[in-house]
Amino acid sequence: MGSEVRWKLCWENELQLADHIELAEFFQKTYGPTGEFNAKPFEGSRSWAGARPELRAIAYDSGGVAAHLGVLRRFIKVGAVDLLVAELGLYGVRRDLERLGISHSIRVMLPTLQELEVPFAFGTVRPALQRHVERFGRHSPVTVLSGLRVQSTLPEARLDKPPTRIEDALVIVLPVGRSISDWPAGMTIERNGPEL
Repeated sequence: MGSEVRWKLCWENELQLADHIELAEFFQKTYGPTGEFNAKPFEGSRSWAGARPELRAIAYDSGGVAAHLGVLRRFIKVGAVDLLVAELGLYGVRRDLERLGISHSIRVMLPTLQELEVPFAFGTVRPALQRHVERFGRHSPVTVLSGLRVQSTLPEARLDKPPTRIEDALVIVLPVGRSISDWPAGMTIERNGPEL
């Protein structure tokens, strides 16, 4: 690594236009190689894809943005239970720094999640990342759940698509203020909003 990485926690209303432009470019470069469509939401100065985060952990080095993790507090429905969570999403790391990994992002964010007094942090990832996430879960308090169906709304209402989508995703749960044994049973999760 060419320089030391420094982490900065930013509330969304603290970001300036230049920050959004820099983050949008970061996400285009990070998500673009996974498919042109994945970079499309970040055109211009838009630094979010679905729901807009309220808090961000951003790593910087001499090359600019090195990694990012967004947080949004929301109520989700797990089975029949409404549950407050801090949704984790908008995760990315610059290719030349992939060893930073999600574990560094979560370690930086954990004290803040505890201050937010949420019982759990929650996130979803594509099934293609299952091995990566399970490897990460072996060395942290994160639990990886599979076989769940997650329903989300689309970021914008469209005439050519239904307003919601259902995905089979890997669900990541990080106990923050409660034990993982308190996570509700249920095979469906309703976000009641767009994915972060």
